[in-house]
Amino acid sequence: MRKLLVIGIGAGNPDHMTVQAISGLNRADVLFIPDKGAKKNDLAELRRHICDRFVSAPKSRRVEFDVPVRAEPAPSYRSTVDDWHEAIAQIYESLVRDELAEDGCGAFLIWGDPSLYDSALRILARVRLRGNVAFELEVIPGITAVQALAAGHKMALNRIGDPVLITTGRRLAEQGMPHNAGSAVVMLDGKCAFNTLADKDLIIHWGAYLGTPDEIIVSGRLGDVGEEIERTREEARKRKGWIMDTYLLRKAGEPEE
Repeated sequence: MRKLLVIGIGAGNPDHMTVQAISGLNRADVLFIPDKGAKKNDLAELRRHICDRFVSAPKSRRVEFDVPVRAEPAPSYRSTVDDWHEAIAQIYESLVRDELAEDGCGAFLIWGDPSLYDSALRILARVRLRGNVAFELEVIPGITAVQALAAGHKMALNRIGDPVLITTGRRLAEQGMPHNAGSAVVMLDGKCAFNTLADKDLIIHWGAYLGTPDEIIVSGRLGDVGEEIERTREEARKRKGWIMDTYLLRKAGEPEE
């Protein structure tokens, strides 16, 4: 039976690759490299660089594939994502069926970790449910942007006795700072939702291109640095053509006992 490895490759620094991940790359007959277009060529190029640096298996080959662009949410965010995942599932199915031998092993290289705000595992579950191609699955974890953010700011994600919540920019804009956590990690925020919050005394630790030579980090009181972060983010996005960032928001003061 075909085998698929879903390998977390870290947040952008090739040194994030674990020994387990490197071993996985060298077990694979085929390495699947997603291409998200010219504006995000850096992301594909990093995957190529990782393969150049770490893959020594003589029979390994690479197959690059185009990733469809997600439409703007209409009529709803969930239905839009569902349609997008279905389109990618069709591509994954074709790759597995046409590029892998019946007893072959393929690997998908996933930015960060496959378990945190990445949809590869859900999409592969769709492929399996379609019933047109059978495969075994193995997941190899990687360093997440959340870990890289904490390392960049030289901080712990949690305070003693205080929960941490992971959410999205869309949720933050709709619901505000969570009431059930003193700290919140915010991902997938393309609109700087932190600047919509009423509490300007929140502390923000923000980072973009984490772990890479282009890393940018800013921290401080939200009311003091929020506009600076938004401006810095937009300038960086225009300069590179894309941006990947995340941040942690923390209520001021120490958590109550």
